[in-house]
Amino acid sequence: MHPTARQFATQVQEAHGFEAAIEEFPEGTKTASDAAAAIGCDVAQIVKSIVMRVGDETVIVLTSGANRVDEAALGAEFGVEADAVQSAGASEVKRATGWSIGGVPPTCHATECPVLADPTFDTFEEIWAAAGTPEAVFRLTPSALRTLSDPRFVDVFE
Repeated sequence: MHPTARQFATQVQEAHGFEAAIEEFPEGTKTASDAAAAIGCDVAQIVKSIVMRVGDETVIVLTSGANRVDEAALGAEFGVEADAVQSAGASEVKRATGWSIGGVPPTCHATECPVLADPTFDTFEEIWAAAGTPEAVFRLTPSALRTLSDPRFVDVFE
């Protein structure tokens, strides 16, 4: 197992008592479509961890692989205009989460950022999320996502 995926497995176990059964795919799971194809699930079951700048705040948005963040709706959720919402750059993602783009898990972040989640996840028995690298994922339930990430489930998606 890649050392970064192992690091995630250790962190999530220590922080939440959750044993992440990590699966690695050498062909990569960088996009939701790539991940769904590698895993053999619906693209909507993929948890995309999107790191956004909303005004002066960094926000993590856990989006179904079938959806996109609606920047106007996200801004409204935080009381700012859509033009104050933008994707975080690679260095901001790393600083805020401790993980690199493509491998950001839905939990075990380096800083305390607000976490929002897509209500779509509740329509599935299992979902899949990044486990620290663009090649590593782990299976979880929507209930486990609630426990691990403590997100606010809101509809800020196109």
